[in-house]
Formats: sequence, C-alpha cells, structure tokens
Amino acid sequence: MTQVQDVVSVRDEQELFDRTAHLFTHADEVVCAANDLHTWATMRGNTDLPQPRRPGVRGRKIYRPQQLLDPASAPHLQELREAGMEIRISEREINETIIIDHRIAILAAGRGYTVLLRPDLVHGIKSLVEATWRTSTALAAYETRFAELRQYTPQLIELLASGCTDEKAAREMGVGLRTYRRRVAELMSVLGASSRFQAGARAREAGLV
Repeated sequence: MTQVQDVVSVRDEQELFDRTAHLFTHADEVVCAANDLHTWATMRGNTDLPQPRRPGVRGRKIYRPQQLLDPASAPHLQELREAGMEIRISEREINETIIIDHRIAILAAGRGYTVLLRPDLVHGIKSLVEATWRTSTALAAYETRFAELRQYTPQLIELLASGCTDEKAAREMGVGLRTYRRRVAELMSVLGASSRFQAGARAREAGLV
C-alpha cells in the first residue's frame, strides 16, 4: 500500500478490505455505485461490502439495470432492501465508487483500488455520485418495468443470435411484431448496447444466458 499525500493505492480486494473494513462498521453513511454485485467482492468469495452495524446508519447503493435481469442477483438485491438499504438503478454508465461519511472515497481501477482522503477530491467525486443518484430510479419501479423482460431474456438472446427475421422471431415467441421489437429495444437499453449483436455479447458477459 503506497500513500502519496491523501491518495492511497491498494493492490487488490483483499488488501482493500483488510485496510478499510473498520471504516464501514463505524460509518454513519455509505454510498456505493457499482456496475454489478461483484465489483467489490473479496477474494474470500463475499458478494458485497461489509455493512454498517450501528442502528440509524444510512446505506445507499446504485447499480446498473443488468442486475434485474440476472436471476442470481435479484434475491440479493431484495435482501439488501430488506436490510434497510436504499437501492436505485441507473441507466447511465457508473464510475464504480464508494463514499464513506462524505470524507472518504474509494474508486475501483482495474484490479486495484484508490482510496482518496483529500477533501476537495472527495467532494468532487461525491458530487458525481449524487448526480447519478438523483437521476436514477428506485429499485421497485425498475422491478415492475422489467419483470416481463427478465422472463424472456434467454429466448430473446437465442432469437437474436439465430439471425432470423423479426417476423419469424415474433412468431417463435408467440407475440406480435411490435411487442417483439419493443422487448428487443428494452433489452438493448438495459444492457447499454448500441446494436443487437452487442446486446447478445453483453448478455453473455453478464451471465444472463
């Protein structure tokens, strides 16, 4: 762990958790932005951050929509919500960040991490995270919107990969052409894909099929 002024570089997840776990257990507020549930996983196999243990602690988390399409992720999101976490979904690209008590910022950078303690740097990063929070959507609203899409995602990906026409794909799904195209458009939006081919690739990368 090398420290230069108030910027600390951490080699891997294990070192990050060893060095910062106590900060979470004593925090008054933790804000986390991550592209998926495994961004901050430790080498010990955990799928989430240490949680503040004192009553009255505020926890907020922002994830990308892909989590709602992953059957393995959905139950964990529900557990977090039941534990008192405020969860929102953002369609914008997320800079994977943790803010602790408005004074410490942790950034994911490849396989390593950067811990920032300098107030002006933390304030700038916090402003970006708060902007994402304000423009994101509550988990419950997204769950309603994508409940049907989650059910049909595997079949959609198979049809897109087959190269068949939209008309044939719609018949295979037993829906009208407009409904099929709407589902494809929603899937592309959720995955942040600019093409159908990219949607299929990202769905596989995310383990959705």
